[in-house]
Amino acid sequence: MVLLVLYPRHYSNNSSNKTVVYAALPATQNILTGDVTESDGRVEKIRQFFAKYNSPLEPYAQDVLDAAEQYGLDYRLIPAIAMQESGLCKVTPIDSYNCWGFGIYGKTVTRFSDYKEGIYTVTKALATRYKGKGLVTPEEIMTMYTPSSNGSWAFSVRHFMEKLQ
Repeated sequence: MVLLVLYPRHYSNNSSNKTVVYAALPATQNILTGDVTESDGRVEKIRQFFAKYNSPLEPYAQDVLDAAEQYGLDYRLIPAIAMQESGLCKVTPIDSYNCWGFGIYGKTVTRFSDYKEGIYTVTKALATRYKGKGLVTPEEIMTMYTPSSNGSWAFSVRHFMEKLQ
């Protein structure tokens, strides 16, 4: 940081007053260097969202974004569905790693080997089976994902997506 101190001095020259300003510069220059990297902040938004709710998905924030980009899906959809379906993995079938209620009906439970597999599998399914049929908004996805919902599912998913905006 360079500090510039100005000292005004007044003097008279005939009838006009003039102000002279002196600047004292440091003998050596202080130079700050560093690298600037570009980041859009989405991974941190996801991580903070998971952390706020003490979710075991927190270490997988980058995977959520990577899967969304790989399959051309809104990155907020996977966290929002996980929040709606399981409180971000707080209530899931034992050892299922299924935070999305994906393929869970009756006594049928779709299980994943870990959260990362769940993230990629659900994202791919939403991109191919849903987005591929033109179902992209929570309201449209709801018609196939949870058709018995009265609209509350889509309302909640949209609400959590907005929290990640």
